Amino acid sequence: MNIPIYKQTATFVPTSTRVITRFFHMGDESRQKGIIERILKLSESEVEAKLEEVFTEFAHRHKGFEDSLMHNYSKIEQLISNTKYISGNRKLLIGSYFTMEFSIESAALFNPSIVVHPDQDNLKPGELNIIVSLRATGEGHISSIEFRSGTINQEGEVVMHGVSRFVAAAKRIRISYDKESFISKLKELSVYDILQEIFHDQLAPLPNTFTLQELFAYIDDVTKQELTTIQAKSIETLLWFARSNYEISFDPDYSLSERVIFPVTANETKGIEDARFVRFVDEKGEVTYYAPYTAYNGFTILPQMIETKDFCTFRINTLNGPASQNKGMALFPRKVNGKYAMISRQDNENLFILFSDNIYYWDNPVMIKSPTKVWELIQIGNCGSPIETEEGWLLLTHGVGPMRKYCIGVELLDLHNPSKIIAQLKTPLLSPNEQEREGYVPNVLYSCGALIHNDNLIVPYGISDISSKIATTPVKPLLESLLQNKIS
Repeated sequence: MNIPIYKQTATFVPTSTRVITRFFHMGDESRQKGIIERILKLSESEVEAKLEEVFTEFAHRHKGFEDSLMHNYSKIEQLISNTKYISGNRKLLIGSYFTMEFSIESAALFNPSIVVHPDQDNLKPGELNIIVSLRATGEGHISSIEFRSGTINQEGEVVMHGVSRFVAAAKRIRISYDKESFISKLKELSVYDILQEIFHDQLAPLPNTFTLQELFAYIDDVTKQELTTIQAKSIETLLWFARSNYEISFDPDYSLSERVIFPVTANETKGIEDARFVRFVDEKGEVTYYAPYTAYNGFTILPQMIETKDFCTFRINTLNGPASQNKGMALFPRKVNGKYAMISRQDNENLFILFSDNIYYWDNPVMIKSPTKVWELIQIGNCGSPIETEEGWLLLTHGVGPMRKYCIGVELLDLHNPSKIIAQLKTPLLSPNEQEREGYVPNVLYSCGALIHNDNLIVPYGISDISSKIATTPVKPLLESLLQNKIS
């Protein structure tokens, strides 16, 4: 049975015009001091003239430009011996020398996911507001997360809203840690026993919930003693893990398209990759949006989880447990049989399912599918969270075949026992056509999440790691095709 596929007019194409400000790292402290000394020798009139030039050239490209310059000045202020007589203008000018622009999506805008927007006010019957998340890639192949808003209209057409010229990274805010979960992760990292040798009392003086500042103070008190090399490295691991869990927030006046989740921690220095957003509804009917993603530092990957209720404040936590590894974890939109459930890929080839009482701790993976069809024999993985239907859980997958061609397929999981695949498409739902096969990585179609609205499956998908489109297909013929290929 042929499944009708409709390609929407909505497209997501990278542009080099959307830029954020970043701190400009210029080598070691001695070089930074030399630059500052040269700026301090300028006359006040020279400072004012140059600062006016900077604002004329750059201020219109950013919201909160002056705040950004002062923020970057604050990062190097400790290198100045006497700041008492430095004027506000000179501080801003110093900040500008330690500021650079970064084009967040100059290279690619791809691997999208789609969720129902938290705001569904002022819509016509049959319409739905949506949020699309995208992996944006800029200079140095550094990836971040951008957002777009849109509406599915009464005719089923996806109409995306306008995109702002401006874009800004979030502010990092103070967070707290749960001691029990924190210690559990330290055990996984194989440093807890060594830390016990240093701390003796299993971090007992720390409260059950503590801040990063409280942890720093405690470590400062304890580590005044002499440390062996392995003890010092264990402390470094402890701090690395603590800094990997954080909270960020945007000015609520910024529109959705102006918000970018940009790498913050050391384990994200090369990017935040392939966030799979899902609208999760708990037993009380409360909604939280989660997104497992891959943090990458250029050498190793770390599975992490984004959590938000409003797409304005985001909490980022490390995923714990022996099964929290590799890429491509996707959370079910609700608990299954009283447990959280996750689709994952543990070994670069096969599909696994995980169940847990703790959304941040995962172990005991169970393999549910290996590559069997000719278009997926290299490896398979999910294309986002399973979608609930009356017939079962729709799971979009990606399969890699000859010539490293990525196609999108569909599996149907049992509604009550999603460890069991009950049906599957024999052929891909989506394959790269001649117009979609060219890009940074040719012949790749990839999605990080879809949704169903008005009996249509809405699938945003990345095209050859450069841009994105949206395809739709009616659910009824899709399910009929799946059920014609039941697995006994």
